[in-house]
Amino acid sequence: MKRAVPMLLLLLSAVPALGAEPKSPSPTSLVPVVEVEEEVYRYQPAGNGAGPMWCSGSTCLVRIGDDVFASGLETLSGVKPMNNCRWLLFKRTSQGWELQQADRVGRTREPCPLAAFHGGPLFLSANPTLVVDPNVAAGPARPEILQFNPADPKAPFETLLPGWEGQPAFTEHSYRSLAADGPGRELVLFQNVGYTHAEWAFRDKDGKWSARGKLVWPFGKEYEKPRAVRICYPNVALNQRRLHFCGVSDIEEPNSAWRAYKRQLTGQGWDFDFRRLFYTYSKDIASGKFEPWQEIATRDKTCGWIMPADLWVAPDGAAHLLWTERAIDERLREKFFPGEKQSHALNYAVIRDGQITLRRTLLEAVEGRPGLVASGARFHPTPDGRLFVFCYVSGSEGPGKRVAENRLFEILPGGTPSAPVRVPLVHPMTSFFTATPRAGSAPSATLDLLGPAAGDPLTIRYARVRLP
Repeated sequence: MKRAVPMLLLLLSAVPALGAEPKSPSPTSLVPVVEVEEEVYRYQPAGNGAGPMWCSGSTCLVRIGDDVFASGLETLSGVKPMNNCRWLLFKRTSQGWELQQADRVGRTREPCPLAAFHGGPLFLSANPTLVVDPNVAAGPARPEILQFNPADPKAPFETLLPGWEGQPAFTEHSYRSLAADGPGRELVLFQNVGYTHAEWAFRDKDGKWSARGKLVWPFGKEYEKPRAVRICYPNVALNQRRLHFCGVSDIEEPNSAWRAYKRQLTGQGWDFDFRRLFYTYSKDIASGKFEPWQEIATRDKTCGWIMPADLWVAPDGAAHLLWTERAIDERLREKFFPGEKQSHALNYAVIRDGQITLRRTLLEAVEGRPGLVASGARFHPTPDGRLFVFCYVSGSEGPGKRVAENRLFEILPGGTPSAPVRVPLVHPMTSFFTATPRAGSAPSATLDLLGPAAGDPLTIRYARVRLP
């Protein structure tokens, strides 16, 4: 069984001009105010390879006007993995977080992402198993979109069944992505099928599943054994039917020498690579056509690691990509590349109409020197055209200057960053979801956060931060 991948996402610097020029703040304007910190729910490990933060490319937190909703994951007592969880739906009220509904009959493996349209409705992506016998670990599943009335989330929900091509062989390992165009009132669901492709279904503003198809993975002809390169944990954005998709390779270790050595170290017969970042887009998802895959970055030569961090679509339509890189797998260094130094970097690129127009390293911590590493980061756009980044950083800024905290900075005109400031959370969050426009939430002066606090991974917390 495949283990969960920790969400290690780095970010600490500037991005270039964003199409619509951000407004210039006064020097004292970057003073984030923490308004709320509270527990949402507690979680017990399910032992099935997933967890509440596993769907990191999507989100389990949305804001609809003044209302904030979160989906949760509950481990079912006495039920064997893999389908031993159920979804939960919470709403924040004047008394704090209250459970609105829970799946009464379905069992699933993975967390259930949320999306919304401006003003509602609220959508939850479910993937209940079709296996009846609870002693059977794996098997077929049925993707569903559950539609809730945000004004009455305890009312019966409507089950929407996406329209697919044929009868895809969906399972509990969905690796699915839910994205919404909030103002355009359209959404799209991607769900992986094996190691060959993702099925996708598009729901238009008239409420019809009017387009569907297959997103076939890039082909790795350069491997010892050429094969399709499965893409997982993608950031997906839908904007006026233009769709952006950026994810990481997730295949069994393709280098036979490395695979054999890892097996000696771990005793496991499997290991997965996360070393190549790929991007594609569709000019009109309703057409079903995608542009050729582009490899944005790779750490394949030194058995490194890459993970997508975030994707934001600027007002001019450009896609802004963030991803993290680790140079090497240190377990293999002595035997395979003894001269290489470890480094951690956050990298950034801007893509316009399929062309990379800017690429730069934003943060790099090199072995042997003080440096900061972040384990979580997200964009946050505001209604007045400003763009912020919230992140968690740890490490050293110099002799005796240890850091482990959340920070915030703004992307200024011309792409320069403001000086990062500490966000004074009592319980700093090491990884988190936000109410992102990729899931239909509107840009806001309020930063909503959902995730575990440092040192307490089994408590899922919420924080609300007011921005300048």
